[in-house]
Amino acid sequence: MTLRYSIVFLFFGLQLALNGLIFAQVTTDNSKEMTSNLIRPPYLKVGDTVAIVAPSGILNNREREVQQAVDLLKDWGLHPVVGKHVFSKSNHFAGADYERCEDLQSAMDDPKISAIWCARGGYGTVRVLDRLDYEKFNQNPKWVIGYSDITALHNQLHNEGFESLHALMCVSLTKDLNEVKSALETFKSALFGSPINYTIEGSNYNRIGNTSGELVGGNLTMLHTMLGSKESIDVSGKILFIEEIGEYKYHIDRMLQSLKRAGYFDNCKGLIVGDMSRMRKNTTLWGTSVEQLILDALKDYDFPVTFNMPAGHEKDNRALILGRQIELKVSKTKSSISFIE
Repeated sequence: MTLRYSIVFLFFGLQLALNGLIFAQVTTDNSKEMTSNLIRPPYLKVGDTVAIVAPSGILNNREREVQQAVDLLKDWGLHPVVGKHVFSKSNHFAGADYERCEDLQSAMDDPKISAIWCARGGYGTVRVLDRLDYEKFNQNPKWVIGYSDITALHNQLHNEGFESLHALMCVSLTKDLNEVKSALETFKSALFGSPINYTIEGSNYNRIGNTSGELVGGNLTMLHTMLGSKESIDVSGKILFIEEIGEYKYHIDRMLQSLKRAGYFDNCKGLIVGDMSRMRKNTTLWGTSVEQLILDALKDYDFPVTFNMPAGHEKDNRALILGRQIELKVSKTKSSISFIE
């Protein structure tokens, strides 16, 4: 009897020790995952290759802008290549899903390509996300550039562990590039690794405070659309940027309320509000400014909020490095964003 109980106790003791070891390993692994930094693609240098692709909407009569983008990249000493399906047409889209995905995947896989510049947004990126393979991209990370509908791809890149660039697209280029001078300067600086920091015009709506964290976000509609999918971003401990175009105020409120009810803002550290462009007027007026709408929706939180960030669907669309640590300082008279290298 004594020998039998000794064996039983020895067995359970070994099992408990093994479980403890496994738990310790799991705890360590989770801690490492939570504290790891995102992968930063190499900054560009003269001679590098940039691929232009169109993962979203159709480019009807936009040959001038794409050619202008090609010329601009050449002026910067870069080698542009245009995806073979950029000007393809499939109803609403720049080619069928498989064609748009083929151009994007080819650029992601090619080790000679250092950056991928999206030609336009619109709608369609979400339809190719599940087709993308990151195996070769992991071996040769590169900058992915765009805004608006490209937010879906930025979300995926973030959750795959990479920084990306929220910046103007090919169709953002105007005949007179002086109209987008500031956007271009910050775009080039971000691509080539020059520091970018912003001082933002103040607002009486600003909720003051200082904070720091990873910058995430993009187009509000796209962030809302990603809810419940594996591309939805966990903003815990992070600073969120949002922008929007062509929406009713009640739509803005509805999206913010949905995000709020999903716990999106529970551990958020700050909010940067970009352009809210071309707001539509409903027959029943909302009754407040969009700034007050946002503050009202987020009244249960105390993180800093700054308005007037020049980023979004306007000509002055300053570059933002998504996934990069930033310091945000907000007052009523001005705000500042400092990207931490």
